[in-house]
Amino acid sequence: MNNEQVIIFDAVSKSYPLYHHITGGFKNFLFHFPRAVSQMKNHQYEALHEISFQVCRGETFGIIGKNGAGKSTALGLIAGVLKPSKGTISVKGRVSALLELGSGFNAELTGRENIVLNGVLLGLTRVEVMHKMEEIIEFSGLGQFIDQPLRTYSTGMMMRLGFSVVSSLDPEILLIDEVFAVGDMEFQKKCMDKLESFKKGGVTIVYVSHGMQTILQTCDRVIWIENHRVRMIGSAQEVVSSYVDAGL
Repeated sequence: MNNEQVIIFDAVSKSYPLYHHITGGFKNFLFHFPRAVSQMKNHQYEALHEISFQVCRGETFGIIGKNGAGKSTALGLIAGVLKPSKGTISVKGRVSALLELGSGFNAELTGRENIVLNGVLLGLTRVEVMHKMEEIIEFSGLGQFIDQPLRTYSTGMMMRLGFSVVSSLDPEILLIDEVFAVGDMEFQKKCMDKLESFKKGGVTIVYVSHGMQTILQTCDRVIWIENHRVRMIGSAQEVVSSYVDAGL
């Protein structure tokens, strides 16, 4: 890890309009459009409020907090799939993300076909995916199921497939959202070993998890988000201890 900052959040807020606050029905919305838009702006759900933090190159940075605190929103902002409502975000480096199980997959395609689809969506060429195909299948441990439609897969099997594709990448910044919570112990260990190899290779990792032991094992620093605001930033030991003491 060095002191070069590759992710910078500066007073970042993210809000969503609460559409159920639009009163009077669709016809009223059309005929009173300016007022309706103003109404939408005045009734918003704030997922993050003035969040500021920095992540250095090669650092493993954890994000913890209760469900709904804004952790996944922060990852979406880093990935660029969301845009901030206020504040600025700077991300330097190629980002690979495993944000949601099954994202980028097609339930009607086979596991093998989904490897090609997901790999291309993650930035590989079709030739690169085909070159890595056997390595990805071997890592997944899915065996004969690799040629079955994804709709027949369990949640754990989809997680295996998703992480196996990501594990074949050469990321500079890797975003992971609670993907180790499913799957058997053997595969979880395989994932953790791969994560450790990414760390040793200087990959910057931002990791969201409810598993405090995993956070302690993998993260250098941690941010605790509570009620959409920063509650605490510090070493993994320091922040996790405070979080556990708070009974969360």
